[in-house]
Amino acid sequence: MKIINGKLIAESLNKDLSIKIAHIKKKYAKTPCLVVIIVGDNSASHVYVRNKEKKALEVGIKSVIVRLDKNIEEKKLLNSIQKYNNNNEVDGILVQLPLPEHINTNKVIDAIRFDKDVDGFNSRNIGLLALGRPMVIPCTPLGCYKMLEQETKLEGKNAIILGRSNIVGKPLSYLLTNKNVTVTLAHSKTKNIEEICKKNDIIIAALGKPNYVKKEWVNGKAIVIDVGINVLKKADGSSSIVGDVDFKEVSKRVAAISPVPGGVGPMTIHCLLLNTFLLARQRNNLL
Repeated sequence: MKIINGKLIAESLNKDLSIKIAHIKKKYAKTPCLVVIIVGDNSASHVYVRNKEKKALEVGIKSVIVRLDKNIEEKKLLNSIQKYNNNNEVDGILVQLPLPEHINTNKVIDAIRFDKDVDGFNSRNIGLLALGRPMVIPCTPLGCYKMLEQETKLEGKNAIILGRSNIVGKPLSYLLTNKNVTVTLAHSKTKNIEEICKKNDIIIAALGKPNYVKKEWVNGKAIVIDVGINVLKKADGSSSIVGDVDFKEVSKRVAAISPVPGGVGPMTIHCLLLNTFLLARQRNNLL
């Protein structure tokens, strides 16, 4: 069994990315710029944003954090997005999710210019991905793909994705299908899910259910990517972070598996930085 160490893979890819960013800075005097808009005081969101800012600075990307009050009117948030849409110095815009309930998330995502939509969630970018000609690939699906690419030749493989969210499951199914993988997109209504998992070469768990995938679900040749991040409270008041896969048991039975933490998370941030760089290069016609 092999541990797919997303942290190490991301560190290596970030080093390569920093060299490419240094090149366009030197040749074109252009520093890629990422704007992250965060609304409200969700503590987890603030941690994510700090991590993104730290990694952006490490690779040479200018990071602008815009913090807005949780009670902000939707119209004012949309106006803020439009300001950065119109700013030629800004290459990527990200609105940290989740948003407060009084704000229409879909409207906000679609307000971001598709050629600055660094998360790849804009309906135009999802449509282009589904058609097999993506401009921006959502960060977590792209991170999963890059991890799988390091482990196996994907063409012709059978993969099951557990979870059909717009953020992970659906876009990842398009991405893998475009790479000639035969994909099953499973969900809460899927019958005999355990038996289907056993028949697949690749299992990607993105359900948000702690320790959901059990060792009886996998075969010895399977590659497992765990996207889940779940906080479990212990009896003594402490907490731990676990994935959607019962790592302790499943890891004894598969060919390769990603851990939580240290798996998909660092790869997601790498892909955010990569998308910012790629958008900067495309928008400014840089070689």
